[in-house]
Amino acid sequence: MTESKNRRWILHSRPAGKLTGEEFRWNEAPIPEPSDGQMLIRTLWLSVDPAQRIWMARDSYKPAVPLGEVMQSFAVGQVLESRRPDFKPGDIVRGDLSWQDYVVTDGKGFGGMQKVPPGTPPDLALGLFGINGLTAYFGMIEIGKIKAGETVVVSGAAGATGSAAGQVAKIKGCRVIGTAGGRDKCDWLVNEAHFDDAIDYKSEDVGSRLSELCPDGIDVYFDNVGGAVLNEVLARINVNARIVLCGSISKSDAATPQPGPANYSNLVARRARMEGFTGLDYPARVPEAFEALGRWHADGSLVHKEDIAYGLENAPKALLRLFAGENFGKQLVKVADAPA
Repeated sequence: MTESKNRRWILHSRPAGKLTGEEFRWNEAPIPEPSDGQMLIRTLWLSVDPAQRIWMARDSYKPAVPLGEVMQSFAVGQVLESRRPDFKPGDIVRGDLSWQDYVVTDGKGFGGMQKVPPGTPPDLALGLFGINGLTAYFGMIEIGKIKAGETVVVSGAAGATGSAAGQVAKIKGCRVIGTAGGRDKCDWLVNEAHFDDAIDYKSEDVGSRLSELCPDGIDVYFDNVGGAVLNEVLARINVNARIVLCGSISKSDAATPQPGPANYSNLVARRARMEGFTGLDYPARVPEAFEALGRWHADGSLVHKEDIAYGLENAPKALLRLFAGENFGKQLVKVADAPA
């Protein structure tokens, strides 16, 4: 190890409305040393996810990041030192880590610490073969309970989770419509990701286009954005429709809680179901999901797009890109290559 300092991004303040980047402070500290039961990990790749804004603001399915502590992130790293018998130096691992070059952990954070399977690229271990892939797979298969011939709508469809979710539905024989911001993203969804059609929410009227593209109603909606798109979908759901609640990024920057969708009462009229979940809710079935995703990726029926920022110093900018809708595919930060 040639470095003598550990570069870090500290959470300085809670977000109040739109993220600015001023919530973080750059910091350098000595490289930590592991104690018994711990390991020292060199961060290689950071996952950038909408949930991180929630972690900055409040307790959710995991406690909020404490002020003055390093910003948290799902990440891939390499074990440099280990005082645990089940991990050894050189292992490539993924788990709940943070925005810093070197992390000391006992591996017992949210979701635990897993070894990345040999041959799996570290970037894919945070996307298609990480939390995004699990969320897409179980959201469609278990929560959405998709059936061949059904009409499925996915919002935020050009992101890592939305694009995979829509492709899973398409592979299972559904008719799939996605919403995304910008013509390039919509063209990619149709031409590369096998969606049947796409709606550009920035230039098209979402409600009118949903009526045009889904004349027989909507059976399953995979929701990544909430807000106005959710409301328009609720007005057009079929009897026994399933609303899969994955995220609500359109409402994340609101300084105060926003009212719910006006059309929620249609859930009663249509005897529909709306359910939230996380991609880590089915730990015993993770091998099933990764086997299916890997098979589909290998045969070309499921494609994966990435948007990569380079350097730990650019982690806040990458998060801001995500909330501005500027990312195209899975947003990642490459911090370092694996040491020899």
